[in-house]
Parts: sequence; C-alpha cells; structure tokens
Amino acid sequence: MFRLFMRRPVLAGTVAATAGLTLVTTSCAGAGGGSGEGRTVTIATVANPQMEDIEELAGRFSEEHPDIELEFVVLPENQLRDRVTQDIATQGGQYDIVTIGTYEVPIWAENGWLFSLEEYANEGDYDVDDLLPPVREALSYEDELFAAPFYGESSFLMYREDLFEEAGLTMPEQPTWEDVSGFAEELHDPDDDVSGICMRGLPGWGELLAPLNTAILTHGGQWYDEEWNAHLDSPETQEAVELYVDLLRDYGQPGAPNDGFTECLTTMAQGNAAMFYDATVAAGSLEDPDSSSVAGDIGYAPAPVAETDHAGWLWAWALAIPSTSTDADAAWEFASWATSKEYIQLVGEELGWEQVPPGSRTSTYELPEYTDAAGKFAEPTLDAIENVDVNQPGLHPQPWTGVQYVAIPEFQDLGTSVSQEISAAIAGQQSVEEALELSQEHAEATARSGDYVDE
Repeated sequence: MFRLFMRRPVLAGTVAATAGLTLVTTSCAGAGGGSGEGRTVTIATVANPQMEDIEELAGRFSEEHPDIELEFVVLPENQLRDRVTQDIATQGGQYDIVTIGTYEVPIWAENGWLFSLEEYANEGDYDVDDLLPPVREALSYEDELFAAPFYGESSFLMYREDLFEEAGLTMPEQPTWEDVSGFAEELHDPDDDVSGICMRGLPGWGELLAPLNTAILTHGGQWYDEEWNAHLDSPETQEAVELYVDLLRDYGQPGAPNDGFTECLTTMAQGNAAMFYDATVAAGSLEDPDSSSVAGDIGYAPAPVAETDHAGWLWAWALAIPSTSTDADAAWEFASWATSKEYIQLVGEELGWEQVPPGSRTSTYELPEYTDAAGKFAEPTLDAIENVDVNQPGLHPQPWTGVQYVAIPEFQDLGTSVSQEISAAIAGQQSVEEALELSQEHAEATARSGDYVDE
C-alpha cells in the first residue's frame, strides 16, 4: 500500500522546481531488447567514476540475461536527486532502479516508496551477511534492507606526500583543522597551479554541505538541538563555517563555488592541489595511473577534527527499486548483479583492482588482489567507516540519525538553501555572518512548517 509522508510542503517545491531538467540516456540492449518480448529495466544513476563503471560493464549482464534490456539515465548528483525525487514522490514510474543513499532510504521506505529487498537478498548466493554492518544498517528500515549498496564511504584527508616531503612537513596521525589550515597556507602555490587545498563549494545538500557539516560538528556546532531549535547562528557553527570559507577563499582551487566532488577529484588527479578533503571513494581514482597524474604520491589521513575524536561521514550510493516499478524481479536481477561479489571481481579483472567499489562488502577486503592494489587506502577507508557515530557525530545529542545531513524530508530544500548562502560567501558575495543569519531563518522556518516545533 502506497503511503504518503504527511509533512511534504517543502518537498513539493522541489518537485515543481525540477520539472525542466534534461535526461541524459544511453542503453545497453540484450538480445531480447526491442522485440516486444523482452523486459526493460531503466536505471537512474549518478555521474561519478564508480557508478559509470556499471554502464561500461553492463554488457556482461546482458550476455547472461538476454531477455532484459537495460536503459541508463546518468546525471550529475544534484540533478539526479531532483529528478528521482520528482518521479518517486509523484509516482511517475520512470525508473525501475534508482541510485539513492543513506539519507533517502529510511524516509522513502517509511513512505512506502520502495520495495523491500529483504526477501530477495536472503535468497540464492547474494550473501547479504557479507555487507558491511554500518552500511547495511544505514540502508535498512525497521530491520529490513531497502537498498543494495554499490559502494560505501566515509571521508578522509588526501594529501600529496611528495609536496609535503619537499616542504619538510609531516602529516599527523590525526590532523586537526588548525593543522590543515597551516599546511594549506604553506603549500599554496598558485604560480605553479597548485592550490593549498581543494574542497567542495558547489551548492547542494549532498555537495558543499557533506564536508562542511563534518567541520561544523567537530567544532561543536549543530543544526538543531533535541527540541528542534535551530543553531546555525551559534558561535561554534560560525567558527567552523568561517574556517571552511576562508580556506577556500585564501588557499582553495580557482572557481571553488562551482566545484563539487567530481571537479575536486579532477583537480587533485591532475596535480593541481596539495590536499583534498572528501569521500574515501576518491582514493581508487587517484591511485589509477590511467586517470591520475599523482598515483602513488597520495597519503591518507583521518578527517580533520577540532573538539571530537573523529569527524568522518557515512554514506552509501545504493540501488533501490521504486514501488512503481512494473518488474521488480528483473530490477533485482540487475541490482543484485551490480552489487555482488562477482561484480567486484569483474571490476578488478576488467578495469583494475584500484577501481573496485569500496566500503560495501567485508569480503572485498579479503581479496589479495584488492589489498595489494589498495594497500595505502583500504585500511584507512575501513577505519573511517567503522569510526563514524551516526547517532551523535558531534558534541551534542541530535533527534535524528546521520552525519552530513538532517534526516527529515524537508532537508533536501533546507540543505540546498543553506548551501547556496554559504557558497555565496565563498564567492565573496556576502559575509559568513550574513550567510548564517539567512541560514538560521531557513532552518527555523523549516522546523515550524514541518511541525517539529510548536508555533
């Protein structure tokens, strides 16, 4: 039975605002595709290297499943979220598989927007118990799995060991944000096209706010307290945001307000940054000599801290089946293939072991080929994922589960609005204080409109 979530006034605005987006589609047809007798599975996915590998290798799936035709919709992260949310909230039924994450899964499962995968995943040789426990839990609702993890991630600090050595600098085992600021100042060399640090400045709750929220939390800031009072204008939050903004304005990459994960990954891979604070999944691309000029020169350190012991986030890009899919069985055939042990083996053999999707399965870290290729970043990735406290990642209790987001439906619009204000501060269009004053107003309005606090 399809159930609507009762608090959706802000979400409806997201749906209306995304009506004009353009789809980018490709297809990989099996032998039965286009005959009228086959089955078509339409997959909405994000345009990052690991997810694009699925499309590249999908011919193998089609060889084994000639009756299933695959159609891919590949979009940048912000557009993917808008387009998929629009479709699923209106029961549009465009997609049989959607690529979503730990934020959406429990909310959408509660709404009745997703098929439960529990029965599917416990059949055959999928080996659901091999999924990393923190990731499996984050993709479950009421103890049932609702999305199959393609990869899991936390965040860590990636840095150029060669540049550190040349400058006589040593990365601490646990760097602080103060350390990072000092290193960025020391290594910033715009004359040689090397920025001191590269970080996201692109608006989007899943772009700029992902790394920034970890800085806010470790400095003692918070979005809301347990009574849903907003605190985006607190001194602790302002300290963290000013640090982040100043780092990018003084020592960050050119055009930082327009850069998300993909752009920063390219900047680091081309040797144009000394440090890169972002998702652990970036390591595989940075260590691929075919796509990275700094492969072999990167070191990995835990996410920077201030007042907490750890500061990484927890995320997983995962494949879920909307309740509007007309062929959930065919959708699961593909989702289970793309998140299986066999797929991981296929990526390693065909594309290179450093490109294997990380952070999803325990068995991945038992493969000698992978541990050899990912020797520098495999253990730091696991440590980062296992050290995340999703219940209280900062200094204060919070009435939701999650690190780099507030786990309420309205956060899609709230987070985007706040990120736009802070990105404008990075661009020099307003001060951090002005950005946070406006952000506080957005947060207070969201708490009232969502009935989280009394009028």
